[in-house]
Amino acid sequence: MSDLAVELTAPNGVKYTQPIGLFINNEWVRSKKGEKFASINPTDESEIVSVYAADPEDVDDAVAAARKAFKDPSWRDMSTTDRADLMFKLASLIEEHKETLATIETWDNGKPYTVARDEDLGEVIGCFKYYAGWADKVHGQVIDTSPAKLAYTIREPLGVCGQIIPWNYPLAMAAWKLGPALCCGNTVVLKAAEQTPLSILYFANLVKEAGFPPGVVNILNGHGRVAGHAIASHLGIDKIAFTGSTATGREIMKTAAINLKNITLETGGKSPLLVFDDADLDQAVKWAHIGIMSNMGQICTATSRVLVQEGVYEKFVETFKAQVKTTSKVGDPFADDTFQGPQVTRAQYDRILSYIETGKSEGATLVAGGTAHKNVGAGKGFFIEPTVFTNVTDDMKIYRDEIFGPFVVISSFKTEEEALERANDTTYGLGSAVFTRDITRGHRVARRIEAGMVWINSSNDSDIHVPFGGVKMSGVGRELGEAGLDAYTNKKAVHVNLGTIL
Repeated sequence: MSDLAVELTAPNGVKYTQPIGLFINNEWVRSKKGEKFASINPTDESEIVSVYAADPEDVDDAVAAARKAFKDPSWRDMSTTDRADLMFKLASLIEEHKETLATIETWDNGKPYTVARDEDLGEVIGCFKYYAGWADKVHGQVIDTSPAKLAYTIREPLGVCGQIIPWNYPLAMAAWKLGPALCCGNTVVLKAAEQTPLSILYFANLVKEAGFPPGVVNILNGHGRVAGHAIASHLGIDKIAFTGSTATGREIMKTAAINLKNITLETGGKSPLLVFDDADLDQAVKWAHIGIMSNMGQICTATSRVLVQEGVYEKFVETFKAQVKTTSKVGDPFADDTFQGPQVTRAQYDRILSYIETGKSEGATLVAGGTAHKNVGAGKGFFIEPTVFTNVTDDMKIYRDEIFGPFVVISSFKTEEEALERANDTTYGLGSAVFTRDITRGHRVARRIEAGMVWINSSNDSDIHVPFGGVKMSGVGRELGEAGLDAYTNKKAVHVNLGTIL
């Protein structure tokens, strides 16, 4: 164990033990090849620690452990009440370790500590509690056909589930997937994002402490092209759940076809936010700011295309610029007054800066930001000034591409029909928002926007009780809410002959 965990002190002074191995069958192990990769602090670009990287052989071990656990009576035949108790216990342990988990997430990811502690961890705890509550309520039904037959359905777990989580909300996205999977009696092989592996590794010890049997939850570090591909292509895995880019989701879908795995994909977005001239402009500005600038713009549902009716366009732009200036303080993510920390990696930082240059070259007007922010610490870190472009046309790359940063484009429209046509002119269909005081218009536009989710007079206020997912190239299936259970169960039909004699 000595080389499978290290003692660390985070920038905020929190001391803790960081696992660096692979969590398989409730034990920490080295990867078979012994290769490691570094986790980088995006605030100062220093290495935090290196963790073991799983290879296909390690995935094989994790899948074997998960399959054995799925068949073991200690998990398979556990009462639903006892399964719920395990999940409630896990939620309680997360609550006890909330400050440490938030510290790790901020250090590893760059998100503000107060957000990680008060928002993200609250959602993680709430998600496990929510699905713990469902554990003894997942049931089938009797279907009345005729007196000669008793027909009923049984909701059964799928089996071994591969889950691949992203780097923008490591623990929250893990909870979204683990909650319903465990609630329904599945076992899991979960791969952490290589950019942010540390918080989910610490979380793994809480799974064991809560009392989950060995092999029920297995957590691997690894590169997507190696470990992720091995999970997606593994014949011993029955289901894949993935959150990440559309390009990667497309490859996972192709790979999972090897044994027709059940899939849930939550992929990219370029979500529109429509502001009509009768909207409460102050609220529209504040929600639009949250919708794109929170979490450093690194949100799949970020409302990054703002379309404003021409009567209030100029006022909206000026008010939005003022909101960015007064609210979007860029700084040390451990400082209480920081709104925006660094981007997660240099690759993401460079990508955003390149899109800023693209916007300029395409002829859009840069009205705020557009540069790296070098006023934190010694000038290091992947910080970018919140960036606003206006005079954007629909054929520009900055209007059409998912940039995944604190980067918004604002354009004007004349009519509702124009706004809808332009909002829907995208390959994506994840989130969307509508601001209007006309409730009839709000509902009408919500029905016509091609997206899996619509917010009326808000943006990005998702809820664990409500289904989350997209249409078009933004994904397949739904997570959260009761709908999230459908992704982790099969309905088996049982026909009982009560009198049909041949």
